[in-house]
Amino acid sequence: KKLILPADIVVAADPKSGASAKTVDADQMPADQMGLDVGPKTIDLFKAELLKAKTVLWNGPMGLFEEKPFDIGTNKVAEILSTLSATTVIGGGDSASAIDKAGLSHKVSHVSTGGGASLEFLEGPALPGIEIFSRDIKNMVSGA
Repeated sequence: KKLILPADIVVAADPKSGASAKTVDADQMPADQMGLDVGPKTIDLFKAELLKAKTVLWNGPMGLFEEKPFDIGTNKVAEILSTLSATTVIGGGDSASAIDKAGLSHKVSHVSTGGGASLEFLEGPALPGIEIFSRDIKNMVSGA
């Protein structure tokens, strides 16, 4: 029940200008820059919490992981998750792509491209596809 926000952010004026990227404290983000990754302080914060976790649901990369140097935060989180003894579930197309691109999808518990649907399922409302599947399973078990 803890929300950990980034302490520092990697910024640049343009995602294609990786050479001009710099790390700033989260409360010092320049108005003319875009936040494109988390910084090293944030990675350390996330790591400290992840090492204590028994279950991790990762939904969404840390930044613009498709472009260097903005892939560092996402790759570091993927590496951390791959070393945990916790149950690690990667949800969402971008997260699935990131963990696969890092070559670590085989070191986590489960990878799903269903990001939004996974989060909605965890929220608790009935989902039509799950209801039908559950009903059909119950009918098969009961012989109906």
